[in-house]
Amino acid sequence: MKRWIGPVLSLPVTGWLLLAFAAPLGVVVLLSLHEYPSPFGPVFQAPSLVQFTTILSDPFYLSIIAETVLLGLAVTAVSALLGYPLAYWLVRMPPKWRALSFAVILIPLLTNVVVRSLGIILLLAPRGLLNTVTGLTGFPPFEHMLFTHGAVIVALTQVFMPFMVLALYDNLQNTSPRIHEAAESLGASPAIRFLTVDFPLSMPGLRSGVIVVFLMTSTSYVSATLLGGKKVWTIGMLVQNEAISNLNATLASALALVMTVVGLVFIALATLGLNRFMRWRQGTPATPWNISPSVFWLIDKAGPILSRVCLFSAIGLLILPLVLVVIQSFNDVPLATAAGFRGFTLEWYRRVLVDGDYTDNFLISVQLAVVSVFFATLLALPASFALARYPFKGRTALLAFWMLPLSLPGIAIAVGMLKLLQIYIMVPPFVGLVAIHVVLILPFVITLLTTSVMSLDYSLEEAAASLGATHLRRFTTVILPALLPGLFAAGLVGFLMSFGEVTVTLFLTTARLTTLPVRIYSEAAFALEPTAHSISAILIVFTTLALALLGRYVRLDRLYSR
Repeated sequence: MKRWIGPVLSLPVTGWLLLAFAAPLGVVVLLSLHEYPSPFGPVFQAPSLVQFTTILSDPFYLSIIAETVLLGLAVTAVSALLGYPLAYWLVRMPPKWRALSFAVILIPLLTNVVVRSLGIILLLAPRGLLNTVTGLTGFPPFEHMLFTHGAVIVALTQVFMPFMVLALYDNLQNTSPRIHEAAESLGASPAIRFLTVDFPLSMPGLRSGVIVVFLMTSTSYVSATLLGGKKVWTIGMLVQNEAISNLNATLASALALVMTVVGLVFIALATLGLNRFMRWRQGTPATPWNISPSVFWLIDKAGPILSRVCLFSAIGLLILPLVLVVIQSFNDVPLATAAGFRGFTLEWYRRVLVDGDYTDNFLISVQLAVVSVFFATLLALPASFALARYPFKGRTALLAFWMLPLSLPGIAIAVGMLKLLQIYIMVPPFVGLVAIHVVLILPFVITLLTTSVMSLDYSLEEAAASLGATHLRRFTTVILPALLPGLFAAGLVGFLMSFGEVTVTLFLTTARLTTLPVRIYSEAAFALEPTAHSISAILIVFTTLALALLGRYVRLDRLYSR
């Protein structure tokens, strides 16, 4: 096998990430070393640590960093608590129903974060669903659930818990049934079996889920802005405010890098801490747990009840906000955030579908997503063949670089790209948006396509070669048709992720280039019209139908499997 094929196939995606990911990140590092903010000044200046000194010596910034870390830890803990029963439920689901059940995870995951945050507002509002239910049971309403840390934790858990579930599911599904049979033969109840068998074996998935959820939570600002009501602040909110409102990219860059360092420290601590419970992976004998009979009895009795409560809470948290958004789209209210059903109306759909209030923004979002998916697929396809078929030295390190956009704050890349577009004014803003969106969806497209390439039947290609088919003929007549389901799956997932992206896109939009999710978010920060719910309901239905179509070609439960 020619050793140069793998590196050559890896060049396109590596080059793109160097230009659209590493270069903006390098600009952020340079901007953070400026002594004074200069919105239109040069990138290269005499280095200074003034910005970092200001951040680390100011009690205000230190308190925001601490608040962000605590929010991240809380969301991570709640996501793990609710995610375990949901992942376990998906694993134990009969195969014929598992793909359908997976829609519980994928529909919220691929639905716009602004839409989900609006659903949480309707859930926690003074006249929202929770207070309506508590009123029916005779309990007094909870008037102050919104605009608190608790509301932000609930919203962020709803947004990021699917990533925890996917990480846990990937490990739980690979547990051999023979291990369960051995535990049962020794008299272990389902609760004890989970505690002593499934939980330890799922630690690698828990480690991945904990890291991903914390990193995403610590740099998010959309849900915190909508649900925090300026009473809750995160580093992501400060970066967005400094970069866009105050035009202080210097301080925004320094804040983004500080949060990046905090994230890297958390990765190291979480890895070291959880690895202590996974010494069996290095062949070290496990130490038996010394649990008293009374604790075993308590686990047997309370475990199933707690598991069911967490399972129903997780499903409700994922699905209910979306259902409330759909119901609210028919509600005759003056503002979108006004909870309580006051009357049926189709006025908001008329404004969207007939008057075309959001048509331009919708078309921009579609164009951006289509172009981004096209280039992401072109880059990911050769990379997936390099990973699946052509091993080469340094492949592991290169794969880590390709996956790096998942672990570094998107806001840092956005600040850097914003500065680059200010310097190179000849580059259209649409090109900058496409470059960033390709970076954001590439890790997912590469992962999905690599799985598809690994599942190809190589004997069919050998048969075609024995009949005289050239490399190009084999690719077009054998490989490409077999890859079509995987290409469709990767393209659809990439399209939905690009279409609903807000966190990074907000930094790079202009008055004439505003995507639909960014417009909804911008309006939600002030007085949101009820038309936002009608367009959100349309997006939810579109996502559901897209996943239903995808399910005809690829099993949904295998999309994110190894």
